[in-house]
Amino acid sequence: MSIQKQNKPRLSPAQVTDISGRVFGLTLSSSRPLPSYDDQNFHVVSVDGREFVLKIMNSADSQNLELLQLQTDCMNFLQQNGLPAQSAVQTVGGDMMSLEELDCGFGVQKYLVRLLTYLPGTPIAKITCTHQLLYQTGRMAATVDQVLLGMEHRNLRVLHRENYIWSLSSIPLLDQYLHVMDGEPIQPIVRGAIDQYRVQVEPKLSSFRKCLNHGDLNDQNILVEPDGPSHHRISGILDFGDMSSGCLIFELAIVMMYMMLESASPLAVGGAVLAGWESALPLNADERDALYTLVMGRFCQSLVLARHTVALQPENEEYLMISARNGMPILRQLWEKGKQEVQRIWFEDAARISTLTAALMLARGERTQPNTAPISA
Repeated sequence: MSIQKQNKPRLSPAQVTDISGRVFGLTLSSSRPLPSYDDQNFHVVSVDGREFVLKIMNSADSQNLELLQLQTDCMNFLQQNGLPAQSAVQTVGGDMMSLEELDCGFGVQKYLVRLLTYLPGTPIAKITCTHQLLYQTGRMAATVDQVLLGMEHRNLRVLHRENYIWSLSSIPLLDQYLHVMDGEPIQPIVRGAIDQYRVQVEPKLSSFRKCLNHGDLNDQNILVEPDGPSHHRISGILDFGDMSSGCLIFELAIVMMYMMLESASPLAVGGAVLAGWESALPLNADERDALYTLVMGRFCQSLVLARHTVALQPENEEYLMISARNGMPILRQLWEKGKQEVQRIWFEDAARISTLTAALMLARGERTQPNTAPISA
């Protein structure tokens, strides 16, 4: 997390209107800001009623055009394969993005701008998740990685983001930021979780199956819509800015961690997500053994890096600390119960939910076996 405060764009309403028209040929009837971590996003509506997301990357990430182009191509690839991902809208010149020189109060800098399709729905954080929806979420996460395994692209190498701080392979790099936790009771737990990662996960990294990770399937980046009187379906997958080469088990750990955040019974969440994931991609023995430690690692990343970023962006504290505040008591609970007990709960719950789901699917005549083809979310 090397983002500096002056790198985050601060476009004015007039600049949003100008870019929308000059770069994308849109005449706007309205625009409103959307929450963001270190970029800037706007929901824009054209005079003919079409809705889009105008995304302005921070000036640091805007320098890596190959990476941003690849992320855009990955979104389009998923959308073309039936997953509810955004796709990029072409500029008036026929490109998928534009590098703009803008002054947002820090002098003229270059910011990469994209216009993305607007996906309807409510962030999954804002609803009460049933086991059915958690199962669907785990299956969707597996499907994203599964579909991306089939993507061919000349620049896939740029996703080998060495020492990328949000990758679950970079948990030991949190050491350099731990000073932001000085004096907090949770700091020893964070240190212990990092040490546990070094001992239990690092030696086994080579045995984990490799893939391209979305990397940030959090409870704000998954949208849902009502599907009948008491169910929801996934309607959107957002924000591919943390994509990197990684491991299948990383994606599962990330989505499990974030689905726990909004639950009154966080330990009960893991089994349903795990069952959904394994309905598409069963884990191998080393992946199963590492799951608890990787989930703990993601909680630590969320907490430590949020604290660090708040020091750089104090005006954005409310948004930056959403996951960290909710995650602290869960991190403590997981640590106190320990790996053996937590994983016992997760895998026993997953087995029970898988059996129930298989029975329901069999009754409906649906496929019940793990599928290696693209799976509809």
